[in-house]
This record gives sequence, structure tokens and C-alpha cells, in this order.
Amino acid sequence: MKIAVTSANGKLGSTIVKHLISEIGKENVIGIARTPEKAQFLGIEIRKGDYNSRDEFETALKGVDAVLLLSGMDEPQKRIQQHRNIIEAAVSNGVQKIVYTSIVGDDENTAFSPIMQSNRQTELDVKQSGLDFVIGRNGIYIEPDLDYIETYEKEGEIRNCAGDGKCAYTSREELGYAYSKMVTEKKHNGKVYNLVGNGITQKELADNINQAFGTQLVYTPVSFTDYLAERKAELGEFIGTVIAGIYQGIQKGANDVESNFVNATGRPHKSPLEMSEEYKMHNRVDGSAR
Repeated sequence: MKIAVTSANGKLGSTIVKHLISEIGKENVIGIARTPEKAQFLGIEIRKGDYNSRDEFETALKGVDAVLLLSGMDEPQKRIQQHRNIIEAAVSNGVQKIVYTSIVGDDENTAFSPIMQSNRQTELDVKQSGLDFVIGRNGIYIEPDLDYIETYEKEGEIRNCAGDGKCAYTSREELGYAYSKMVTEKKHNGKVYNLVGNGITQKELADNINQAFGTQLVYTPVSFTDYLAERKAELGEFIGTVIAGIYQGIQKGANDVESNFVNATGRPHKSPLEMSEEYKMHNRVDGSAR
């Protein structure tokens, strides 16, 4: 069984590739990347595939049995057609199964909703493709908060507009394991899974980080309007709005959903503390970032 992973050199893609190699061997895993030389570190066959090019995916998906379609990072109005390029190329190449990495969230009431709407449209396109499919709805990654820990330490706080809303965090490691099972095991075909852990508040997130890293962070809630202005000033209009919209969704309860992780993998999702400690073990030495 030949399985292709799009955006294979990205953080999630490379984690999925790692878990797939453990499942089926590197000779059966194909990485697809817009810039192939950036994916050579994976140690597998790499093919060129730009989401904007249907023709490149017509070539990239030849001889492939299943494809893991990782959701693109472009603006919402562009992503639907980009994903269709891959879906249509999969159909024309006789690919048997497509697994799509979607997301959990509110598709109507937040600044993040336009991205949610594009993901839901791709979910529909995948379902209507005629191929076997599985859809994973990813929770919010915990890694960005942990990547940001040095800044949090300098500021002494985690600051956002989530308030008392709960977020069912996940990690790329947990997702990589889940997707390796979902694409290789037929029993998941036709399913839509929420790939998340148990919901926690931002205060509880700070408490978990403090326990894992020995920090003394507090959580400071701010209004959505103020947080949106802060994020736009630091990150620009598009990314700033996306980030503020994510925390707006957490505040509204859009990210506190029932987990289907056990259904997808056969084991419980790791806790936020376990994920934080695992991150520390792999990314920090003697309390300092590598």
C-alpha cells in the first residue's frame, strides 16, 4: 500500500510521515512538497506538488493507493480550489482513499469562521469524491503555547481573549499517530473524528505549563476587541485576525467538543500535562530551548 502525504515537510506532515514509516515502512510512504528539496530530510521518496497546480498532483499521485490531504495554509477563498486540485487528481489517478486533516471550530460566529467554512466545504468535497474517506477534525495544537514559553516567562502571563472557555488541546505527535491509524485501517472509512483531548481553561493551561516547566505564569483575560488589535499590530491583518478568532472561538465554547480519539487510535488522548512534559523532553535541555 503506497500512501502519499501532502505538505510532507511541514511540522504536522513530517510527524505523520514518521508514524507512517513505523506502520508500513519507508518504502511505502511518499512525501509531496511544493519545494521537494526541503523534504529530503524525511528519507523517503519525495514528489513535487504545489496546491495551486492540478497538473503537478496528476503526476505526484500516480501509483498511490491513499493520500493524506493536509489542509492548506492559504487564505480561505483560495484553499477550496487548492484542495479540489488534489481531490480531483486523486480521483483521476484511481487513488482508493483520501484522509483530510480538518479542524474543530465554529463556522459562523467568530473571526476564524471563514477558515472553518473553507474546511467544511473541503470535507463535503471529500465526501462527494466517490473515494473511501476519513476526516479528522484537529483540535488546537498545544505546541505554539509551549514554543512561546520564553516570551510568556518574560511577560509573566498568558494573555488572550479566551476567558473561562475550555479548549480541548491536542499535539502534532498525537495527531501524527492518529492519522497513521486512520489511513491504514479500513475500519475508519466513512468516519469523521474529533481529534482532541479533554477541555481545559487557559488558567488550567498555565497551571500545567507551570508544573511541567517550573514557571510561575498567570492567565490574564482581555476583551476580544483589545486582543484583536494586539494580534493585528504584531502579526498583520490576516494572521492576527486568525489568531484572535481562534481564542474568540474558545471563549464561545467552539473548541470544547467530545473527543473521538479513542475511536481513531484505540487509546486515550494524552493529557495537557503529558503533552507538555513530552515537549520538554524533546525540545528543551536543562531548562533552555535547543
